[in-house]
Amino acid sequence: MICLTVIYGFNKLIGLLLNCNPNTIEILGLDDDQYLIKSPLGQELLDHKQLFLSKRAAASFGHYADAQLRRIQNAIARDTLPQPTREEHIRRSVQHTLDDFNRRYETDEENTARIFVDEAVTEGLEKEIFLEATFKKYPLRQYNSMMNMLNAVVRDYDRIGKRNHKKDDNHLNKHAMHLVRLFMMGIDILENAEIRTHRPPEDLALLRSIRNGDYMQESVLVPAFYEIVEDYERKFAEAERGSRLPDNPDMEAIERFVESVNRRVVLEEIG
Repeated sequence: MICLTVIYGFNKLIGLLLNCNPNTIEILGLDDDQYLIKSPLGQELLDHKQLFLSKRAAASFGHYADAQLRRIQNAIARDTLPQPTREEHIRRSVQHTLDDFNRRYETDEENTARIFVDEAVTEGLEKEIFLEATFKKYPLRQYNSMMNMLNAVVRDYDRIGKRNHKKDDNHLNKHAMHLVRLFMMGIDILENAEIRTHRPPEDLALLRSIRNGDYMQESVLVPAFYEIVEDYERKFAEAERGSRLPDNPDMEAIERFVESVNRRVVLEEIG
């Protein structure tokens, strides 16, 4: 078995945590006995974990979950999945990204953007994603940033489809389990401002069942699995709408924390 280790620089880690990146935010939600090494600085980071929780989690966990679902569906039926269905999946991922962008930047009634799927005007497509937008005196750099983010989602979808076309059943089951786990963690964050990486027994039972292939028949995930996903998608949307988390992290508090750590490193107060 090959084990991979990812090492983040402190400032890089902070940048990822600010966006509630699932691969890094889950590090702050482990049980105490699951940390192989926990330095005083590591404990200090854990003590400040609430600073990084915001509604950005809706976009980050939602986008990652959408990507996992795309991996599964592309691997099983990329050539047979109806084009309108694939287009709707892309729209949802793009919408998560647009919502996150709007949270980061102040918007007003004169500057709006809407994503939707309608009858295609592009030859070869049945349905197509459209952008309907109004911009008045909108900063060009901000506009470019928004479009780059939206384009990246579409490119990522295409790349995922090609890369995962021949995934075997074990990998598909792993992706399916990870998809549901992302929803579970995202709901915890949005509803309860809690990072819970180690799932409770009832969640573990479902995740293990998916991982063990109980929802896979003849290399295809059965309808019951997609019913589970739809239920979690509904819960996730409700958690996002009702979340009391701030739209964005408390940047002033985080900057004070980061400045304190970096200053102590320079002064060699932290080894």
